Amino acid sequence: MYYLSIKGKQKLKGSVSISGAKNSALPLLAASLLSKNRITLSNIPNVVDVKTLLKLLENLGAYAKMEKDIVQIDTMTVKSACANYDIVRKMRASILTLGPLLARFGHCEVSMPGGCAIGQRPIDLHLKALEQMGAVIELKQGYVVAKAPNGLKGTTIIFDKVTVTGSENILMAAALAHGVTKLVNVAKEPEVVQLCEVLRDAGVNIEGIGTTNLTVVGSYGELLDMQNIKVIPDRIEAGTYLCAGAITNSKITITDVIPKHMESITLKLQQMGFSFDIKENSITIIPADKIDAVDIETSEYPGFPTDVQAQFMALCTQANGTSIIDERLFENRFMHVSELARMGANIKLKGHSATVEGNMDLIAADVMATDLRASSALILAALVAKGVTKIHRIYHLDRGYENLEGKFSALGARIERLEE
Repeated sequence: MYYLSIKGKQKLKGSVSISGAKNSALPLLAASLLSKNRITLSNIPNVVDVKTLLKLLENLGAYAKMEKDIVQIDTMTVKSACANYDIVRKMRASILTLGPLLARFGHCEVSMPGGCAIGQRPIDLHLKALEQMGAVIELKQGYVVAKAPNGLKGTTIIFDKVTVTGSENILMAAALAHGVTKLVNVAKEPEVVQLCEVLRDAGVNIEGIGTTNLTVVGSYGELLDMQNIKVIPDRIEAGTYLCAGAITNSKITITDVIPKHMESITLKLQQMGFSFDIKENSITIIPADKIDAVDIETSEYPGFPTDVQAQFMALCTQANGTSIIDERLFENRFMHVSELARMGANIKLKGHSATVEGNMDLIAADVMATDLRASSALILAALVAKGVTKIHRIYHLDRGYENLEGKFSALGARIERLEE
């Protein structure tokens, strides 16, 4: 077991390159199950979640090789359609194999997913949609057992609420379905858009890309001629480093980003008093004369992302005044509050809202990471705390952040990974 040791009160400077988006790499790797040829994916982040999904694909029979940020993958050797518990339990995104496996083989068994404990994220929307496409689904001993021996049928599917993985799963299923599938209330996240573009480039006729309504003309079971893919930058990692610059009130530059994907984050930081120098693929944050309090409500893209809520909560402890953070997407995503309180933060919870008092002098403490994004919030708090903070259970961080200590060290942070 490892922990991070961080000495606070250090100014940051310099630039940091942003890795590929984990949340785009995972569905794209799952989509390789629809391909009839070997494909190369570049700008793949070297994080645990990616390695877990690659291991799952290998267990299904695929050839997969990762070198640095490039993955070569060939799924034509896949024979098994059973995604077993030992791997799926480690990561929720494993459920993304459900749609493509069922569409390709006409049957599959996928273990119910595990992952971060940030509240209920049920897969009922995935299952309901597949049933509308003609699948027969049973839940047996912790597995989703799905059958569609004559292939999935195109239909109209209205998602009861916006679901990113649900949208991605059904998009992949619809790509091989018989006939036309119309999807209503689809997630508009950049990661969903990239999946649409990749399927389109593989020959699938998709209308409405980037909107909430998609029309997908299936291939009638024919596997796709997929092209090589470059994964888009990770907007959540980018947001985390911008918050690091903000909480230390330092001038830093993030490179290899798509600024348009960052607008909800940069707009909130502007409201707090920061300014930016934005170029085609880089963003420089300029220190604020005074950090103002801000109100935040998380919502689906293009709204403020829930995955940056914890980082902004840490930042709000240093603002002038009281900030209100309203978490609208997950009911249990305030687990970092008790750990921030150990460092001196004054945060009051009521339902899905958190009231964060600013101007807090944080003090180093031993704290524990509870989920992926909470872990990064503790790092940000440690950057401005007096003394040396130790953050334990950092395996959560390794699921989604590549070379975190190296990148923070390059910016001037005093951070080390040590063994318990």
